[in-house]
Amino acid sequence: MTGAVTLPFAEEHDRADPLRGFRSEFHVPVDASGQPIIYFAGHSLGLQPKSAARLIHEELDDWGRRGVLGHHTGHRPWIRYHEHLTAHTAQLAGAGAHEVVNMSSLTVNLHLLMVSFYRPTAARFRILIERGAFPSDRYAVESQIRFHGFDPASALIELGPRAGEDLLQAEDIEAAIGRAGSSLALVLWPGVQYLTGQAFDLGPIAAAAHRVGAIVGFDMAHAIGNLELSLHASDADFAVWCGYKYLNAGPGSIAGAFVHERHAEAFERPRFAGWWGHDKETRFLMGPEFRPIPGAEGWQVSNPPVLSAAPLIASLDIFRRAGMDRLRAKSIELTGFLARLVEARLAGRVAIVTPHAPAERGSQLSLRISGSVAFAQSIFESLESAGAIGDWREPDLIRVAPTPLYNTFTEVFRFVELLEEALTRAGQRG
Repeated sequence: MTGAVTLPFAEEHDRADPLRGFRSEFHVPVDASGQPIIYFAGHSLGLQPKSAARLIHEELDDWGRRGVLGHHTGHRPWIRYHEHLTAHTAQLAGAGAHEVVNMSSLTVNLHLLMVSFYRPTAARFRILIERGAFPSDRYAVESQIRFHGFDPASALIELGPRAGEDLLQAEDIEAAIGRAGSSLALVLWPGVQYLTGQAFDLGPIAAAAHRVGAIVGFDMAHAIGNLELSLHASDADFAVWCGYKYLNAGPGSIAGAFVHERHAEAFERPRFAGWWGHDKETRFLMGPEFRPIPGAEGWQVSNPPVLSAAPLIASLDIFRRAGMDRLRAKSIELTGFLARLVEARLAGRVAIVTPHAPAERGSQLSLRISGSVAFAQSIFESLESAGAIGDWREPDLIRVAPTPLYNTFTEVFRFVELLEEALTRAGQRG
């Protein structure tokens, strides 16, 4: 897709879109008049699959009719409920089924895995993250450092972009790892940086970390369901993600984790043990000795929240039928169309912070409005009032993500029209 930036072009691509039918499988929010809004906030909270309600009601029905027997009988017996998620999650993560588990929440999973994989010593105690990391990650990392008796002032390395730039350079990441050298215990890096939308080639980061003897973990919250992933091939030691963004599992939904198979039977690693991580065959003997399940399941603490996991089953089935390869191809076209429209119609007034190269971004584009922060916020509020939903992130970015499962090329065109109209009105007032 190059060149054209017209409404007929957008409409023709919508008619030809082989994935267009999946939009009807989601509840699209509507405005006061009942018209669908332009929902470009799937990077923050994905839309609800229509099939989610049925699956939740099936579990409520089993609970109501069977009570505790629902653990063993019913639509999807609860004892092994998380296993209904495993195969499709592994496909999206680019991992083996034994390397992934759906459990807990993102930050809880991060803490559980750092307990095992951040094992600082007097000589090797530092953690590298990106400057401006998602706050929850930074809070978790800093608290782990303090928990082990170290000072974040010396133990936490935060790598930022070069002066005057918004994006990180791959060579700077590898250089920072090299400089930290034998003092580096852990590299915790995002698959996609939440603020700028920059996507990273994870293999070289993992290789650089391992060369200096460090562990590497990835936060895939903004990457899973957005990019085609290869966590196993990247050689990450561990990874974590949430389920409520591109995975469309609902607010506060069950999250996920990856542990590379080389750690599958590393039972000597410390961990915060719980009943659901215990060997399945002897779990109900209620013995006092904890015997971890080999693989990622061994890091489970509690039995899965069934009512939270049911919508993820619904969403993963949609991903299975759509195919991540086709979704990624459409995503590249959608973001490319959006970028061309912004550059053609809003040059000098709106800048795209996210990388231009498709391989370096996912569905999200981060936009910076020329002028003061207050002016940019007013433009964001005008978009919301007009029924175009993205989100505002401090200090000065509007994040929008045309998501291939349910967004259209026509919506992209209309969004830029609304943005242009908001800027024109604001300019006329000023």
